[in-house]
Amino acid sequence: MGKDSYRVVAIDGPAASGKSSVARELARRLRFVYVNSGAIYRAITWHILRNGINPGDTVRVTEAVESARIACHLENNESRIFVDNVDPTNYLREDRVNEGVSRVSSIRRIREIVVNKMRHYARSHDLVIEGRDIGSVVFPETPHKFYVDASPEVRLQRRLAQGQRDEIVARDYADSSRLASPLIITRDAHVIDTSHLTIEEVVDEIIGQLKLKGLAL
Repeated sequence: MGKDSYRVVAIDGPAASGKSSVARELARRLRFVYVNSGAIYRAITWHILRNGINPGDTVRVTEAVESARIACHLENNESRIFVDNVDPTNYLREDRVNEGVSRVSSIRRIREIVVNKMRHYARSHDLVIEGRDIGSVVFPETPHKFYVDASPEVRLQRRLAQGQRDEIVARDYADSSRLASPLIITRDAHVIDTSHLTIEEVVDEIIGQLKLKGLAL
């Protein structure tokens, strides 16, 4: 990042690995802005479904997103997404959004739009940002990369406890095999298995690594 850029902590990982909870708590402790990239893709997916568009229709999805007004605001130091002045927060975990988000997020043009939104945040804020391609594509130059994971069994139980019905195996395959920005572990990422760790323990480990890398906290 350039000398005038703000600091970015990138946290990647598969569905239900704990990255959202970890990233939110880490941002709170660091007093950085928390950005959930998945929420942006989910908001777009909700918008597509609301307008009766098939998430697999690449042309119509792209046209709809390019013509929509996607705005990112900060609320309590967290990003909040509005699409055409509508806040879809309460609908982002609907089953139909869960089922469609992988197809929408696999469209290259959609990822370009979202990446630009996320990079815009870094022009004026220190960030903790989580997703699936943050360290590999969105902010490949940040030295602060982490990959959080957990066993498929643990991740499935977490989803069920949240009242959600994500197909973990199918989602993993979709995320890791897509042509546009697949989920990968970068060589310079610090990997943490969260299967048997609390959120606080994971955050403590990340902060310890950040200190070792010289991040002023």
